Amino acid sequence: MAEEKSGFFSRLFSGLSKSREGFADNVDNVFLGYERINDDLFEELEEVLIMGDLGMNTTEEVLDELRDVVKKERIKSPGVLKIKLIEILERYIAVDESAYDFLNGKSVIMVVGVNGVGKTTTIGKLAQTYKDEGKKVIIAAADTFRAAAREQLEIWAERADVDIVGSEEGSDPSSVIFDAISAMKSRNGDVLLIDTAGRLHNKKNLMNELSKMNRIIDRECEGYNRETFVVLDATTGQNAIMQAREFASVTDITGIVLTKMDGTAKGGIAFSVAKELECPVKYIGVGETAKDLQKFNPSEFSKALFGEIKEEDAASETE
Repeated sequence: MAEEKSGFFSRLFSGLSKSREGFADNVDNVFLGYERINDDLFEELEEVLIMGDLGMNTTEEVLDELRDVVKKERIKSPGVLKIKLIEILERYIAVDESAYDFLNGKSVIMVVGVNGVGKTTTIGKLAQTYKDEGKKVIIAAADTFRAAAREQLEIWAERADVDIVGSEEGSDPSSVIFDAISAMKSRNGDVLLIDTAGRLHNKKNLMNELSKMNRIIDRECEGYNRETFVVLDATTGQNAIMQAREFASVTDITGIVLTKMDGTAKGGIAFSVAKELECPVKYIGVGETAKDLQKFNPSEFSKALFGEIKEEDAASETE
């Protein structure tokens, strides 16, 4: 297990190379460019954070917190201020210990997200992960709107050796949900992963569709653990947050899955999406294989992005 964890940190470190060379290096350069803390430093830091996909709102909150801590702790060193910045960002992406409790019992996991973000692939990778953990997994191919969705899921299901329940293109997604729940009960399944349509252009239809699905799950799966993951493409930056808000307006999002983190030089999206949605990032993807999607570990993410903070560097400098 330790070897596997170490292996993923290596993949995470490698996968975040673009963000490290872009976002993290730009942050470093701000603090290295000043001998003391002043307005110019904050102005340059603001630009770097916004350009690094933290977004305007999150950036303003970060800077307000930094200014407060400078006053309260009478910090003079830009190097110490950088450490305070990282501590603030790590707090934004904190994941509660109970975040994965849903895996301790029978679980129904609905997966939402627009087309192209890697939703279907994420479901396949999660199926493989849960299967490797000894769970009986069933996939519900309830995206009956997109022609290739079921075919893609069937490939992943075969690869992971898990069951899949689907229907013809254009059929009622809720009927797929009902059949999948019946299959889960009859086959004593542990985890039901539900794919959903990825369209947002007609919010009313989406709301009606998801509401109907949720009613069926509520009725048929009493006592089961419930999760709804929104899958976001990290390379789309602030657009990802806009998409997540749209889905959050029509269903209760319990976790974020960030895909394609290896494709962005703006690693700030992880902090801003967790902060602005007030919802934890639960999984992160940094590659193509199932092992490249793992539970989100905030401290490892921060270490892979910014480097490890040494204890001697963490002591505040005061007057």
